[in-house]
Amino acid sequence: MTVDYKLMGKRLAKIRKSCGLTQEKLAEMTDLANNYISNIENNRSIPSLETLMRICNALDVTPNEVLLGVSVNSSDYMTEEFGLILKKCTPSERNLIIDFAELLISHREK
Repeated sequence: MTVDYKLMGKRLAKIRKSCGLTQEKLAEMTDLANNYISNIENNRSIPSLETLMRICNALDVTPNEVLLGVSVNSSDYMTEEFGLILKKCTPSERNLIIDFAELLISHREK
């Protein structure tokens, strides 16, 4: 599988804009140069893996979304994964997990 860097740049720009960020703000958040963000978005530069991860973290997206256009919302993924785990539990184990989660949330809110 090859990555279409032109499309990647377009996706990156679209995601950045949907987050309400300018190139300048994204550059500031990732400690990159503004013109480098522009170069990536316009297919004049290919980011390293480390740089791509910094950008993805700043935009709160997965690399798959930027590289391949495949959106896997991390919270949706975790919900699905957690659901699969719960299916393996007995009813009493599920209740215990719910009680524990409620305890964690109540502790966090203090």
